[in-house]
Amino acid sequence: MQKPSLIIGKKQLVLSCLTVLLAAAVYINYTYTKTDLTAVQTTPVTELEENQTVPHYGDTEFVNAEPDPSADYFAKIRLEKATSRDEAVQTLQTMIGGGDVAEEEAVTAALNAAEVAALIEHEGTIESLIKSQGFSDCVVYLDSDSAKVVVKTDGLDASGAAMIKETILEEVSIPAENIRIFEVK
Repeated sequence: MQKPSLIIGKKQLVLSCLTVLLAAAVYINYTYTKTDLTAVQTTPVTELEENQTVPHYGDTEFVNAEPDPSADYFAKIRLEKATSRDEAVQTLQTMIGGGDVAEEEAVTAALNAAEVAALIEHEGTIESLIKSQGFSDCVVYLDSDSAKVVVKTDGLDASGAAMIKETILEEVSIPAENIRIFEVK
């Protein structure tokens, strides 16, 4: 049997340094996050007015709030739009990857895929620009010759519609009469 060696190796030295660093990090975290519980101001219940409630840590103010139906609408529309786009891209990829497709059909499918990708990019850009104009939410649908915009607003006036149309026309080239704007409250 060998006697245990008291020589400290590199592994032991690195391990002990890491342990000391961990202990220092825990101590520093404890000292900076420690709160003084005596500094918390409390109001005795006898000093409260009749209709005033006592706030408690962990109260659920917003957990049981009524959901915004228009926010749910926009989330559902975005999901449906993403699903339909994914299906279109999958179909185009199947057409391109098919072994018994003529070269002209493969080129046409590749051009259609590029057009779909460009439309998706333009839709995202237009949505961002419309939101930056002060509208809280919107969804844009683009085709090769038309645009449909669903905007969340309390009242869409002529100037707001003109701003939306101008934004679309700056991004894509479609006839102005083919732009449809829908309002959701």
